[in-house]
Amino acid sequence: MNSRITELKNFLRERSHQGIALAFSGGVDSSFLLSVLCELHREEPFPLKAVMMQTVFLDGSELTDALEFSRECGAELQVFHFDPLSLPVIKNNPPDRCYHCKHRIFSEFLDYARKNGYGVLMDGTNADDLGVYRPGRRALRELGVVSPLAELGFTKAEIRKLCAGRGLKCAVRPSRPCLATRFEYGTELTPELVKRTGEGEKLLRNILPENTDIRLRVQKNIARIEVPPAAMEPLLRERVKIIDGLKQLGFEFITLDLEGFRSGCYDKTEEKKP
Repeated sequence: MNSRITELKNFLRERSHQGIALAFSGGVDSSFLLSVLCELHREEPFPLKAVMMQTVFLDGSELTDALEFSRECGAELQVFHFDPLSLPVIKNNPPDRCYHCKHRIFSEFLDYARKNGYGVLMDGTNADDLGVYRPGRRALRELGVVSPLAELGFTKAEIRKLCAGRGLKCAVRPSRPCLATRFEYGTELTPELVKRTGEGEKLLRNILPENTDIRLRVQKNIARIEVPPAAMEPLLRERVKIIDGLKQLGFEFITLDLEGFRSGCYDKTEEKKP
């Protein structure tokens, strides 16, 4: 067995007697962690539950993928529902929006865990997340959420490699942060705006190869497409289809960002700390 998997299992085993609830997003990191937790559970049964929050900020396919993966792992998945736009501090999209959203979501997870015999709440934060602007991490620290992958120094590249070694399809899946990250800070978020942005990004995903990193950034009436440089030419070949589709969704100007895909582009002026 890979020594890093053994190290992770030992970390999890030390806490498993308390019962573990995992905040599961269906992304690469939490999928990897859930697969290891389920493997440990089969070896040494303990109380284990995956919990997920469905919001307007998630693409519907993410819930479908999460349900499928949890079934394949043999994990029970409890899905909760929350309307983040009901809270002005989230709807107004301030730079620390993620803190307020995470605090609300993980507080509900923590309450559920405590009431149902799961003494430890975990999430899939990885070591790379510690070096970039992630205001939501402050909420996790305040609530006592345990982040095994970050604590043990697992990077995203290492996690992807380990996922591939375990035969997990998520190994090559692009990161898909919540749809709120598609908007400049200070933009008032509405269900309609978020929905059409998600639909626009889905249109792009249906045109490009499955594992392409794509962001549809929205600035007022401009839809700005971010993809890696290698994906620009095939995207331009479908420019008419893309223009028609995005304009039907209500975007007035359609642009291709020549700088290409870059994660957290709106955080460039933010202090890089939790």
